[in-house]
Amino acid sequence: MREWLSGQRRPPGPFRPEFWRSPLRGPWLTSVFGLVLLVGLPIVALTGLLSYAAYNPELPGNDMTPSKGLLGFYLFDWPTSPVWLYRLTQGTHVILGLTLVPILLAKLWSVIPKLFAWPPFRSPAQMLERASLLLLVGGAVFEFVTGILNIQLFYVFPFSFYPAHLYGAWVFMAALVVHVAIKLPRLVTALRSRGWRREMRTDLRDTRPEPPDPDGLVAAAPAPPSMSRRGLLAFVGGGSLTVLGLSVGQTMDGPIRSTALLAPHGRDYGPGPNDFQVNKTAASLGITAAQTGPDWRLTLLGARQVLLTRQELLDLPQHTYRLPIACVEGWSTEQEWTGVRLADLARLCGVAEPGGVQTRSLQQGGFFGQVSLSAGQVADHRSLLALRVNGADLSLDHGFPARIMVPNAPGVHNTKWVRELDFRVPS
Repeated sequence: MREWLSGQRRPPGPFRPEFWRSPLRGPWLTSVFGLVLLVGLPIVALTGLLSYAAYNPELPGNDMTPSKGLLGFYLFDWPTSPVWLYRLTQGTHVILGLTLVPILLAKLWSVIPKLFAWPPFRSPAQMLERASLLLLVGGAVFEFVTGILNIQLFYVFPFSFYPAHLYGAWVFMAALVVHVAIKLPRLVTALRSRGWRREMRTDLRDTRPEPPDPDGLVAAAPAPPSMSRRGLLAFVGGGSLTVLGLSVGQTMDGPIRSTALLAPHGRDYGPGPNDFQVNKTAASLGITAAQTGPDWRLTLLGARQVLLTRQELLDLPQHTYRLPIACVEGWSTEQEWTGVRLADLARLCGVAEPGGVQTRSLQQGGFFGQVSLSAGQVADHRSLLALRVNGADLSLDHGFPARIMVPNAPGVHNTKWVRELDFRVPS
């Protein structure tokens, strides 16, 4: 044991260089995967932070990470225009993240000997590098796994997704910055060591191991190749394109939506005009037909309290807009919504210039049964209490008898089954 800890001897198995025998591993191949991730991962991280800002976390009840401290900073209030912004940023966050999964796995495969290097470190600089590598790998795996499980609403982990994903993102990004600072010169050198065109023309017969490298990526006793580097890159790239092709349709309307075989929760969602994506059904949140029947009333709270039936809401001036609805899960769609402007409802209960509104749902349990909207969101003329969609009444799963529809807001902020609108926003 003392010899193992001192590095004079290595533990058996993967801690010994001869255990890893692939002739394809080496600095060049690792750098190719690293370069793709170096472009893609910052985009995924940035769009994730924009998603956090889209929740307007400074407003009461909106922040699912109350102990975030400085990790939850953001630089601006989320706008209502352009209406497609959240659809673009969150769709990019999820679809690009899914597309990068095969590349991330290939990158981890290419550097796995480094994870078993022995002794773990020989100097403070090497200790920092190893620590950043472990945090980078652990953070990446944690973020991708929890993100994919969240897309499927499959919460098997014993913690809340929202704070864990936020904290994990910051750990991952910090480790990525340190790792890039250490490895960028080596990445550039490795990419220049072998010509891309030449490598893409090299078949299996002519595939040879890369020259020995100081990082120990090249196998000490390589086995005969069973695949060329060109073949491996085509395999990984093809896997990424396949994931992209089976996912991207969920962010679009029209015939291409039918190609989204990896869309969460299936692809059939409701009858006729209501046949578009549903996140959580009425049954899953305890909504019954009795609660939304003739006895349902909308309560407006402001300078005075007003109770309205659905028919009374339909008798108010109606407005129709085509607006996208986009979910944190990555899917989005644009539909035609008809209803009463939130600003008109504010005036009806005596609030001429509302500082915002708290929306409250009939739902039992779950997140976002109560949401705060900003003054700018309420004031936008396209912000509606929607009663109909595509010319038909909302289905129960889409929020009947009434739901919020605000341009460029996250889907969970477009509250379904609304029972109360409170315009008495504290100053």
